[in-house]
Amino acid sequence: MDLQERIARRRSARQGRRIVVDRDQLSPIVHRPEPVGRGPVLEQLLDALEPVFDGGLPPPVAIVGPPGSGTSAVVTAMFDALNEQFGRSSRAIATTTRGGHTDPVTWFVAVDGRRVESPFAFYRAVLSGLSSERVPESGVGTDDLRERLRDRLSRPDRRAVVAIDHHDEPETLAIDRVRDLLAPVKDRVAVVTVGRTEPDDHRGETVTVPAYRDHELVDVVTDRASTGLAAGALDHDDVRELAAWADGNAHDALAALFGAAVLASEDEAERIEPRHLETARTDVPDDGVHVGQVLALSATRQRVLLALDEIDSTDLPIREIATAIAARSSLTAGTVTRFLYELADRGVIERMQLSATGHDGGRQPSTVEPRFPTIAFRSLTTVSLDETP
Repeated sequence: MDLQERIARRRSARQGRRIVVDRDQLSPIVHRPEPVGRGPVLEQLLDALEPVFDGGLPPPVAIVGPPGSGTSAVVTAMFDALNEQFGRSSRAIATTTRGGHTDPVTWFVAVDGRRVESPFAFYRAVLSGLSSERVPESGVGTDDLRERLRDRLSRPDRRAVVAIDHHDEPETLAIDRVRDLLAPVKDRVAVVTVGRTEPDDHRGETVTVPAYRDHELVDVVTDRASTGLAAGALDHDDVRELAAWADGNAHDALAALFGAAVLASEDEAERIEPRHLETARTDVPDDGVHVGQVLALSATRQRVLLALDEIDSTDLPIREIATAIAARSSLTAGTVTRFLYELADRGVIERMQLSATGHDGGRQPSTVEPRFPTIAFRSLTTVSLDETP
């Protein structure tokens, strides 16, 4: 964002008396082009990828770090920069020079493991990173996409570095499966795994991303607030308090900042007040689920979670919760119940035992509560309860 754009956005915000200048700059699911405070980590990653500068492929690389440390931001920023520096940001094939030769092409493709639960989805994501051409969503089979990938990398001067992000989360493709899917082009592809842990059989380089220290997280929040909020909308003391509360987790800090901005906007307040921040912090569970993981769920499951957030489920057993959600949709109570148990198994919501008071015996009933920032989820989701599943 250049200086003129920054000035124009702030001027527009002040004229409209809006707190939020640019919502994307506050969003916990949006990454900055160069992550704040991650210079040494980026240098380590460049070291691990060094062979690409000589026209080769690096050995397997693992990028690991605790929740909220910015592993996804690091790989996204690095791959975007490498694609631009290698002159392939458009992902187009190099054109023939006057001498009849083409320059070697190395693509850097980051695949979000949360959104590729099948081989078809994985191949489609990789192909989308290798070409600016549209990849079909239907009408073709997995075998066809595999052949397209083989053809794309068939020449000896074409290769790719493929990162699989969130590889160790539930319901994502296991890294062994990813390797199997890439077997037809294994000599043309290097794999980078991104997550909380290394793969069990990892034998390559490991880049460790540490949790943010308080002063680094202050810089992260300040950077986001300076571009996303109107001037004077947030006190620096509140930024320091927010960073200390988040305890090194940038996702939690940004989710709380985003939630507070939403609440202040809904109140038509002129600034983010302590009560907005307190409510927003309470909305972010300890050791909770990244809101991006929830937004990667199917539209139907997101609608179930939206309805769960709307009802007062406190002390209600799952059966009654499912009935209340079904009444707000075209789903049956049985289907909603199945979804709730499934989402609990994935850690998106948590099952809690209800008090036995008034219980007639048998299996003790349980309820569920969200394990993700609901304010951010409501504001960021693109689905609506009014839509038909």
